[in-house]
Amino acid sequence: MKQVFRLVHQTARQRAIEAIKSAPEGYVVRIGEPAKSRDQEEKYHAMLGDIRKSGLFRFLGRSDWSEEDIKRLLVDAFAAEMAQQGTPLNQQGQVVPSLDMCRTVQLGIQTRRFRKKEASAFVEYLYAYGTALGVEFADRPAMEGA
Repeated sequence: MKQVFRLVHQTARQRAIEAIKSAPEGYVVRIGEPAKSRDQEEKYHAMLGDIRKSGLFRFLGRSDWSEEDIKRLLVDAFAAEMAQQGTPLNQQGQVVPSLDMCRTVQLGIQTRRFRKKEASAFVEYLYAYGTALGVEFADRPAMEGA
């Protein structure tokens, strides 16, 4: 049986310790940062939609990029900025030649693998980026626990 403990208070920590003590031989324990929430994901996707709908996003002389294209471009820019600030993402991307050596392929960085703090930082990045463009973001409820 899988158990998850959010270490948010002493009682939760104590329960986690007890579960470890009583776990059968060979079980595995992982402790790590929480993954992003569904609310965070919905928030940045809504913001990317607002950026696209505004028509203010221009790249290579075009403003007709799909939301997915805009997302990939902005995630790449966000990852570069985080690295420059000394807080790189928990995943690294790279651009490599295609197998036939005729194109380039972006590998690695996926928003689905963002940690909670990375998703929060991405939302703030999108606010700053969009505001600088003049994007008016739709009124959306604040994210819970971000």
